[in-house]
Amino acid sequence: MPPAPPPPDGQSGRAAPAGTAARVLELVASGAVSSRADLVRELGLAASTVSARVQELVDQGLLTEDGEGTSRGGRRPRLLRIPDEGAVALAADLGSHHMRLGAVSLTGNAFDTEEHALDLTEGPAATLGVLTSRLAELAARQRSAGRTVRGVGVGFPGPVDTAGGQVVAPSRMPGWHLYPLRDRLAEQLGLPVLVDNDANVMALGEHRATHPGLHHLVLVKAGRGIGSGVISHGRLYRGAGGAAGDISHVRVEAAAERPCSCGNIGCLETVASGAALVAALRERGLPVGGAADVLRLVQDGDPQATTLVRQAGRHIGTVLSVVVNFFNPQAVVLGGALAEAEPLVAAVRGMLYERCLPVTTSELVITASATGADAGLLGAGHAALRELAAVPPPAGPAGSAAHSPTPDLPSPAPSTPGRETAP
Repeated sequence: MPPAPPPPDGQSGRAAPAGTAARVLELVASGAVSSRADLVRELGLAASTVSARVQELVDQGLLTEDGEGTSRGGRRPRLLRIPDEGAVALAADLGSHHMRLGAVSLTGNAFDTEEHALDLTEGPAATLGVLTSRLAELAARQRSAGRTVRGVGVGFPGPVDTAGGQVVAPSRMPGWHLYPLRDRLAEQLGLPVLVDNDANVMALGEHRATHPGLHHLVLVKAGRGIGSGVISHGRLYRGAGGAAGDISHVRVEAAAERPCSCGNIGCLETVASGAALVAALRERGLPVGGAADVLRLVQDGDPQATTLVRQAGRHIGTVLSVVVNFFNPQAVVLGGALAEAEPLVAAVRGMLYERCLPVTTSELVITASATGADAGLLGAGHAALRELAAVPPPAGPAGSAAHSPTPDLPSPAPSTPGRETAP
């Protein structure tokens, strides 16, 4: 069993320590360096130390050296780059009633993406076997394609203690409180595992794939529930207890005394989530089973569905206006199933322009997610690959155990190749 690396530092945003494999990978992935000589100058370390770290990453399939750069008076340096394939992380973006799986490379390519039904409300005993079976099949396909599976990243739709890898008091999900999801998956898959909140990994995925040049971003996941992930100074910000960005349980006037799954009343979730919209449309006699049916009705121009979705956007925008005035982000990104409804996006945008200070909205980007359904996959995969950079690869399908994650690493340079979804 490999030793556990230092505890996570997602709150502070500090870079990985100089000289570590994670720091070397960070600099190459961000485009700050392109050769061993560049690393020596950037890190201020001996060439032998830098070479040892680079060789370690090359041996693990996380870096390659090929081609020749510009000479600065001596031999032309070989260029370092992140391989297009090679090392991948399995990624799982879990919803309350589905799971989206795929393998993600350091360059941001996604392979073998697939979606399956999975009802987390049935509890871990009933669902963990299905999840591990699907992930094991995905791992086998990657190995058959010549890729090295480095680990697993999981986005869970509820609060997560990232240091302990445990789910913490998720609403409407009996049996999951303090469940050691990371350790159980690691035991069954023989791979190191990282677990985080689904909105957090979506924020990471969207930021790194679409907005790598922005330092401050808020992503709102509007699906069956409502969640939010915060990027501050280019890094995921989790807050003191890991609950940063939870806008779902902010009280809004329109919700009045409606009881919420959290045990409180009047929460945003009770009037603006996909579950709330489905319930409201059913009360009006419309046959809807989920967010997909709500979207279909909106696209068909149904007046009741369109009105409710627009109202949900206003409620979300009302809460976000406080966030924007307080945090002053460069972008607000709307993700999740409901973000595909233009009336919701337009209503959020309208409320932000109406309620926020002009200085906070004059250059604010307000948009739907460009990575769509793959945002969570990309974020979970990126986080797992980079935070596991210093951990030796497992010897085979069984072996390496779980561990606590190390600091989040910054996104690749904007010129990094984009996603590629295999058939």
